[in-house]
Amino acid sequence: MSSRPRAAWPLVAVFTAGYLASYLLPTIVGRLSAHLGLSPAQAGLVGSALLLSSASAGFTLAGRVERYGSRTPARAGLVLAVVGYGCAALAGSVPLVVLAVVVGGFGSGAATAVAAAGIAAQRDPHRTSSLGLLTVSATAGALYLTIPHLGGGHRLPFAAIALAALLVWPATARLNGPTATGETASQITGRLPHRRSGLVLAGGMLVWSMAQNALWGVSSRIGVVQAGLTEVTVGAVFAAALGAGLLGVMGAGVLGARLGRAVPIGLGTVVIAGSIVVSSSARDLGSFATGEILWNTVYPVVLSYLIGLAASLDVRGRWAVLAGSASSVGVACGPLLGSVLSEEAGYPAMGLILGAATLLVAAPVTAVALHTGGRPLVPGSVRRRGGAPAALLAATTGSLSGAVPKLGSPEQAVTELRVRRRRLVRSAIRTAGPDGGPGQSNAYASTSDR
Repeated sequence: MSSRPRAAWPLVAVFTAGYLASYLLPTIVGRLSAHLGLSPAQAGLVGSALLLSSASAGFTLAGRVERYGSRTPARAGLVLAVVGYGCAALAGSVPLVVLAVVVGGFGSGAATAVAAAGIAAQRDPHRTSSLGLLTVSATAGALYLTIPHLGGGHRLPFAAIALAALLVWPATARLNGPTATGETASQITGRLPHRRSGLVLAGGMLVWSMAQNALWGVSSRIGVVQAGLTEVTVGAVFAAALGAGLLGVMGAGVLGARLGRAVPIGLGTVVIAGSIVVSSSARDLGSFATGEILWNTVYPVVLSYLIGLAASLDVRGRWAVLAGSASSVGVACGPLLGSVLSEEAGYPAMGLILGAATLLVAAPVTAVALHTGGRPLVPGSVRRRGGAPAALLAATTGSLSGAVPKLGSPEQAVTELRVRRRRLVRSAIRTAGPDGGPGQSNAYASTSDR
């Protein structure tokens, strides 16, 4: 991929197409159970197969998007999504639906991996990821308001995802093409930075996402079976919850890095754990709506900061893809875990277990956010050894090109020369070239009265 950031909206569009299947998971699992004769555990297993296939696509493409460019893998993923989910909508037998779902899931994962790598290359990855979550939440909310009124069995959710992937196709024309082999040969073979922090973050996101999707996968059943609500009412609650999520994501975008990443991630995860318990123990509309709305308000906020944190660990987006794929593995295991726990222990006990698991991962993930400041938020800045960003003010005489190193470039060695006079101190700070010659330097001179 080019080191020059591209427009964010094509990445947001591809991100939306890739993430939509996981947002529609409750209605997918519920309709597979109601219209194909599957038990809740079997329907959850189909949802897990979809998301596990999505995660495998992310692991496959991690570190390779830069070599192939964004456009080709994004288009391949969208084609697989259209074909897979389209066939799932048309198929009437369980084996064909499962096979089509696996194909579509791989396409969703490829699209998500491309979007994650591109978001990491943006000057402000948190803002771009927030915009992506905002778009996918709005799309899913509109579908939750529409689908219950249209019927269509299991076919309609799959058809909606396939249509979304088809509509996103024109946006791929604005993505990067393949990178020339000689241009980034050394970058492609570079080592992963921040390995320990990245591994802790990826593992934490796996467990965190597993707990979230374990509840999300059975939320529809909680509303219908335990709270005694109709599918239309449950769909309205989900739409309201996703609407609240829109407000949360917009708030996160406005807040940005003012509080850092540790506070939103740590405090938000604690709130999420409590809302999981409230939602899973709901017996009426009020408690069910309260738990779902509170949960969906905070969940995308924390997720946007987690995505931004993963993107900050590597400007090439490898940790963003790997952590996102680990999260997809957790998401994939979530529906099956939620179905098994709810059948064996009941919904309230399931909520207590999931809430405890969410609290357990809050500490290590927050520690990563505290330990890793990420790359500078100000374009054209570099970091000193202490981690604080400092703008490089040096400029070559008669030219500004090369004065500010590209984002992610290593610090350049500096040599300081001092010439003392009676009333004047003149400091010359210059960047030394390989041979220390004057032709290799950028200088900034300042004068001050003593």
